[in-house]
Order: sequence, then structure tokens, then C-alpha cells
Amino acid sequence: MISAAKASRIDELMEKAQVALHAARWFEAERLAQRALELSHQVGDFGRMSRIIMPLQESRRQRMQLAAQSKTVHWVVGEIGEDHRVGPGLHIMQPPLVGSDARRIRLTAMRREVPALVICREPDTRLGMVPIVAIGLMTVRARIDPPEKPAKPSKQWFLWALEQLGDAAIGMIDTGMDAVRQVDVAVSLLDSVPDHEELHTALVQLCKLAEAEMKEIALTDAARAAAAKAREKAKG
Repeated sequence: MISAAKASRIDELMEKAQVALHAARWFEAERLAQRALELSHQVGDFGRMSRIIMPLQESRRQRMQLAAQSKTVHWVVGEIGEDHRVGPGLHIMQPPLVGSDARRIRLTAMRREVPALVICREPDTRLGMVPIVAIGLMTVRARIDPPEKPAKPSKQWFLWALEQLGDAAIGMIDTGMDAVRQVDVAVSLLDSVPDHEELHTALVQLCKLAEAEMKEIALTDAARAAAAKAREKAKG
């Protein structure tokens, strides 16, 4: 059971995230909501998780919309430093850059409060498909159709590619597992692909299922304990 101190800390973060969201401080709201989600997950408080995901999703939606105001897609090529910076907009990492480079650039942009969306593409397959990858607590890959103009991808193609990557992440969740384990997987996938609305929505539903599952387990355990106590009393 979550301690009162931990619950108070999470609720405080949630309240601050809401305040930041209402003030259109999208990056601050995202950071606070992300921290509240992490703490709630650590203690298995699925109810609080489901409530904090919605403002987290909204703050990210607003950040994505700012990034998508860019009319062009920027290529990132060659070697990059540890603190490589990109401007606002849409960015594609080209080989020999890899998924970990894309993650580093994305996190740097977040720290600097730069609205940037980043995709890492791998070498094309022999069939001409474009593999894209995201690295985090889990690795997510998708193979997608190339843009009409390979040397100049459109904004529409970029945003579609990002959607395909998130869809691939959702497809990695094994629905045959118990809900608590599915939540664990979804949280890890969201760490890798944070810019996908449906993945947030899926996690909300899984948190609700996990909360119901845990309540059912608690009721079953309580019933068993009561039955055992009754048997002991009968013996006496």
C-alpha cells in the first residue's frame, strides 16, 4: 500500500503539472507529469497513473503541435557530439547515426525546451522499405513505405512515420499477460516512443484494468483469510 508521504508527493506533482498545463507551460507540465507517472508506477498506484497520463498526453500533444509548425523536414547527418542541438521542427537521423543518437538529441531538446520531433531511420531494406527505430527502456522498430521524394520527405510523411512507430509499439504489448505486466511493458514503450497519443490512451486503459485486477486480488485474499479464520474458530 502506498504511504501517505508518497501519495502526497505524487499529488503535489500532479497539481503542479495541471497548473503548468493551464498556463501553457508545456515543457514544465510534461516534466512534472512524467515524474508523477514514474513515482506512481514505482509504488503500483494504477489509479493515480491513469489520472496523470491525461495531462501528460495533453502537454506532449501541444509540444508536438509546436514542432509540427515547421514546413520542412531536416536531415541530421554525420557524427554528432554529446550535447548536439537541433532547432524547432522535424528531424530525421540518417545512418551512420543510430537510435541512441536520436534519443540523445530528443532529450537534449526537451531539456532546452525546444519543440522538436526526431525519427531515426536505418538503411533501407532490400525490398525498399524504410526501417525506423526508437531506443529507450525497450527498442521499437517499424518498416514503412518510403516517402514519394526520398531526398525530401514531406511533413505529412514524417508525421505518418511517427504514427507507424507508435502503432508498432502498441503491437508489442502482449495482451495475454496479466494487466499489471502489460502496464510495465507499456510504460517502457512510452519511454521509447513518447510522441504517440494512442499509446498514452492504451496505457490509461491498462492502468484501469490493473487497478481492477489488484482490487479483485485483494478481495480474494481477504475472503481466504476470513475463511481460514472461521475454520480455526470452528476447530476451537
